[in-house]
Amino acid sequence: MAKKKQSKKKIIIFSAIGVVLVVLTLIVVFGGNKEEVINVQTEKVQKRTITQVVTASGKLQSEVSITINPEVSGEIVSLPVKEGQVIKKGDLLVKIKPDAYLAQFESRTAMVNSAKTQIQIQQANLQKMEADFKRQEELYRKSLISDSEFETAKAAYESQVGQLESARHSLANAQASLSETMTSLEKTTILSPMDGTISSLNSNLGERVFGAGFSSGTPMMDVVDLNSMEARVEVGENDVILISIGDTARIEVDAFPNRKFTGVVYEIGYAAKTTGMSSQDQIVNFIVKIKVIDKDEQFRPGMSCTADIETDTRENVVSVPIQSVTTRAAKKGPGDAFVSTVQSTSAAQREKRDNMSQIQEVVFIADNNKAKKIDVTTGISDDRYIEITSGLDGEEDVVSGTYRAINRELEDGKTITVEKQQKPQ
Repeated sequence: MAKKKQSKKKIIIFSAIGVVLVVLTLIVVFGGNKEEVINVQTEKVQKRTITQVVTASGKLQSEVSITINPEVSGEIVSLPVKEGQVIKKGDLLVKIKPDAYLAQFESRTAMVNSAKTQIQIQQANLQKMEADFKRQEELYRKSLISDSEFETAKAAYESQVGQLESARHSLANAQASLSETMTSLEKTTILSPMDGTISSLNSNLGERVFGAGFSSGTPMMDVVDLNSMEARVEVGENDVILISIGDTARIEVDAFPNRKFTGVVYEIGYAAKTTGMSSQDQIVNFIVKIKVIDKDEQFRPGMSCTADIETDTRENVVSVPIQSVTTRAAKKGPGDAFVSTVQSTSAAQREKRDNMSQIQEVVFIADNNKAKKIDVTTGISDDRYIEITSGLDGEEDVVSGTYRAINRELEDGKTITVEKQQKPQ
């Protein structure tokens, strides 16, 4: 009896295990065939006005800025200006001690006077020698003196002519030296070359400064015109080609929150400004100058700013949210394989170009709870929407979320469920 009970118990256990295995098998078979449903959000395709913007940051600067450097060396004996002071053209900025240049002036004035006196002496001597030579010449014609006596008289006369000419050259040199000294003396007084404001003052009264020689001299101060300000921003090499002279810019200055100032692009740099050279983090930028039209009187050079440069505007164009556009591998037909006819092109280059040719921009639209992939061609974009130049007509329900669905999960024909539809703004 005990053996029969054990056998019956084993049969029941194995039967239960078999039932469980069958149930699990059915769940796997029938549950695995259940189609995945992807949750998405959609937005109605509409026509909008899109303004393409390039954003760049930089600093405010004066359009006209002059660094005052002395042209002569010496001690500062007068410094009547201070930082932030408004000045007029011709105002005294700096006075350098002129004593050494005054001494040179007096010395070279004496040299000029001495040279003039020498000319007078040489002219008197020449008149005497000329008279003597004419007498000797008359006697020679009458054969009353020898050839050697005549040649001696002629040589003496010509020598005196040379001495007078030399005295004249000495006078010219002395006058040039005097003029140079006068110029240096005048340069000890530095006047403002323009109306403006002292933006920085780097020298002090009593300090010795060095004049411009082989270097630019000691930078003493900067004079700027605060009535004419510009934003100098750095634009990446990929964006600078989009910008044109005359483009409008909206400028935000950190010191003036919640305000925007209007500017116009008037200069685009041609020389690149490269940072991080010889490294993987190399950055290539170009300086773009924007004239600030409506400005604040409290603007100061060096203030940080950000400019949104409006490079292109298109009205009434078909557009979708930027996030709606993604990429998928394009389907290739039998004859679409890339074949290079250029023997010098490497295999890696051919593969890279082949892969690029297979990428297609697409959007997905909701069509009877199915995702329909549409190949599109895009145009310009703003910070929210992108222009669709071909592929859509408008009024379609384009998938606008989620990011994962658009960029990874969705494929043509996938089943979708649309969450609450987003309202376009």
